[in-house]
Amino acid sequence: MDKALYDGQIIVNCQLLIVNCFIMLQRIQTVYLLIIVALTIAILFLPLAVLQSGDQLFTFDATGISTMAAQPELIYPTWGLFALTIVISLLALLTIFLFKKRILQIRICVFNAILMLGFYGLFAFFYWDLGNQKEIFSLSLKIAFSFPLISLILDYLAIRNIGADEALVRSLDRLR
Repeated sequence: MDKALYDGQIIVNCQLLIVNCFIMLQRIQTVYLLIIVALTIAILFLPLAVLQSGDQLFTFDATGISTMAAQPELIYPTWGLFALTIVISLLALLTIFLFKKRILQIRICVFNAILMLGFYGLFAFFYWDLGNQKEIFSLSLKIAFSFPLISLILDYLAIRNIGADEALVRSLDRLR
């Protein structure tokens, strides 16, 4: 194959990729899904709650419950919550790139919404399980705890907009 022809094909492929990304970013549901990805990644690094047992303070984040000291020590790992958060983020990111398959996008968004509800269920389970092991006097929720709820609302808005796109495409197909 001629090198100039091969280089020309690479340039055309890159231009098509840029055009597809631009089309993808023009849709509002893409913005919603990108915000979901950003919020779920933030959950991985921010504390969800602060627990107090007597005079000791513990932080509850996606990786587990650890002491609040100069040298934090993980005392109760919650890797399931960490993995669930990563799956939610990856599914939202995957959904963005499936913009030509709108019905599949809607199904993945619904599944992702169920996983977001499962996040709160898993958090409650870990708190309940820890309460059986230690006497917890107080639980102070942090702002990161509301991120899955905000993501759930954004997921609902994305589902509505994807459905509207699908209805528009089907109505245009009827006119042909």
